[in-house]
Amino acid sequence: MRIAVDVMGGDHGCGVVIEGAKRALEADRRITALYLVGNRAEIHAALPERGFRDHRVRVVHASEVLTMEDKPTAALRKKKDCSIARAVELVDNGKADAVISLGNTGGIFAAATFKLGRIPGVDRGGIASVIPTPDQGFVLLDSGANIECKPLHLAHYAIMGSVYAREVLGYPNPRVGILSIGTEEGKGNELTIEAFKLCKHLDLNFIGNVEGHDLFQNHVDVVVCDGFVGNVVLKTCESLATALFSMLRRELTANPRRKLGALLAQNAFRAMKRRVDPEGSGGATFLGFNGTVMKAHGSARERTIANAIRFTTESIQHHVNQVIADEIARANERLLAAEKLVSTPAPS
Repeated sequence: MRIAVDVMGGDHGCGVVIEGAKRALEADRRITALYLVGNRAEIHAALPERGFRDHRVRVVHASEVLTMEDKPTAALRKKKDCSIARAVELVDNGKADAVISLGNTGGIFAAATFKLGRIPGVDRGGIASVIPTPDQGFVLLDSGANIECKPLHLAHYAIMGSVYAREVLGYPNPRVGILSIGTEEGKGNELTIEAFKLCKHLDLNFIGNVEGHDLFQNHVDVVVCDGFVGNVVLKTCESLATALFSMLRRELTANPRRKLGALLAQNAFRAMKRRVDPEGSGGATFLGFNGTVMKAHGSARERTIANAIRFTTESIQHHVNQVIADEIARANERLLAAEKLVSTPAPS
């Protein structure tokens, strides 16, 4: 497996990304090549500082960086030598199997769209995020790529999310639900109602609509929605987890007796923090493209980078894109047959 890592887009400098890549290489001998893409001088300065010497490492120079302030599509045209573009090109040219970046989400999505292209039959790519729950976690798709969707896009998200949950997370028969305001088939807006009708025809473990209170009750494994709703859900979950731990820390240090109780229960609190830590999944996976693409958070530290590479290798190992291509092709055939059946007039 060959992986390209854009080392320039993070908040903490390329050294942190390089350290995370080092940990991933040490843990996984299946990786045959790892491309560090970015400013050559900065990369070469950071490598010896971390004792990073591995024959699998390749340095690819990129003179520019796509910043968070850049408008993705326009910036990609202007900054042709930016690290995101160069990293994605390695996948497009067949030199790498996957790309990981901490940079501008819109820039990564645009680069994947224009340079890699979508899997045949996929109408719109999406971002899949894994949200931790008390039991195992669920895949949220789309979590921010497309704020305006058609019913077919949600149907494709249902398929891609199911494949990812099954192949990468190991869920044998993922339960797929559409996020709505009620569980009844007729509840929701025009988008969710029409997407419901499409998903009923697919070869999925489709459980219908799910509501917000279902997400953390082990009722669903893949939650389908448009990118506007998905991004609100994602950021609300992240901020709520941070707020809960802040409130818990405040209450547990309010007086000596509570501090003693917190000391006795510290291992349980650490386990809980690890359970809900978004760094565990490494980031969000872009699904629907001719290549494996992972977006890590801009503030990611070393452990997050290592986990992002680990999840990426799982996607490659399980041929997720090929499975998606096969299942999307079958799904489109089913939907076309269902459409013809509905449009065929009844015999007089």
